[in-house]
Amino acid sequence: MVTDDLVRLAGTSVLANPMRSVLTALGIAVGIGAVVLLTAIGNGVQQYVIGEFTQFGTHLIALNPGKTETFGMPGLVSTERPMTLEDAEALSRVPEVRAAVPAVVGNGRVAWGARGRDTYIYGVNEHMPEVWQMRVAAGRFLPADNPESPRALAVLGAKLKAEVFGDAPALGEKITVGGSRFRVVGVMDPKGQILGFDIDDAVYIPARRALALFNRESLQEIDILYRAGADETKVVRRLKAELTARHGSEDYTVTTQTQMVDVLGRVLGVLTFAVGALGGISLLVGAVGILTIMTIGVTERRGEIGLLRALGATRRSVLAVFLGEAVLLSAAGGLAGILLGVGGALALGAAVPALPVRIAWGYAALALLVSGLIGLAAGVLPARRAASLDPVEALRAE
Repeated sequence: MVTDDLVRLAGTSVLANPMRSVLTALGIAVGIGAVVLLTAIGNGVQQYVIGEFTQFGTHLIALNPGKTETFGMPGLVSTERPMTLEDAEALSRVPEVRAAVPAVVGNGRVAWGARGRDTYIYGVNEHMPEVWQMRVAAGRFLPADNPESPRALAVLGAKLKAEVFGDAPALGEKITVGGSRFRVVGVMDPKGQILGFDIDDAVYIPARRALALFNRESLQEIDILYRAGADETKVVRRLKAELTARHGSEDYTVTTQTQMVDVLGRVLGVLTFAVGALGGISLLVGAVGILTIMTIGVTERRGEIGLLRALGATRRSVLAVFLGEAVLLSAAGGLAGILLGVGGALALGAAVPALPVRIAWGYAALALLVSGLIGLAAGVLPARRAASLDPVEALRAE
């Protein structure tokens, strides 16, 4: 039996029972569609989160006070020493470092006359716009004052300015931040949110004044911007050497932007695979459907099988016909599932613009391949049963 005959027989058998074929392929289609849709959501969330972390640039290194270590037994021991403005100043002089920003963050009330708002208060220095890739919309940012005795100046985030001042001009106005008076010298361009935190709803003041405002001795973080093209590993080594020399030990934690993005990528990649695997459960249901339908088909078509054998078809040819039917059904279901999943992802993205949806074509192609393999695997037992039928007995059954 030539290949054309095998294809024709398999196709004819599928078309001879359209309702049964559609229902059989539907199980595979639903499984493929679920995989495509779920992985599109997972992939979109992954790209969104990584984009959130990289919107401040990709040449950043964060140093935080305290280092958690284990000592050969259950339990953690945390060692922490204050991280000071002098540390930030020393780190800014390390080769390949463009700028360093000491950071202190807290919550407090910002008021102008009778209007006020509880919001974030960031203690930073004049390098913050460069390091965090933010722009000033009006006025200027904090000037390069003496870090130990800076003036009481403040810069407003775009949303905070709109909420407190409305359409009124803010530059030059006196506001109270956590009970202390500051003069507004600038307003920032909108930056948006990062993982739910609205950094436009914030006020920026000198780090020293923020330390006094929150009654803290230590900075919460020092953000380092290093030069493009510099070897990140060497920069980290030099930063560690400088800070260790100042503190006497490595009592701090260094986190690079590359590390954060890599870890997030791996974690979210696993989540994307997990949701795809959940959708893949539907493929197993589709495989059971193919197995059931093909088994029933062998029983119903015993006479046809006997006739094929009587006309000279070999067992291998009969096996190929039934395997072809199974693969054809699963492939048709797979293609329909791709269309269903892509259409659903596009419709979901249009209906809910805030939900990041990005089709993972690699997973879609893998799901299509798996659907073909599932059809092949599910059709093996019925096909072998058909090929093993005795032609005389099969014709007698007719």
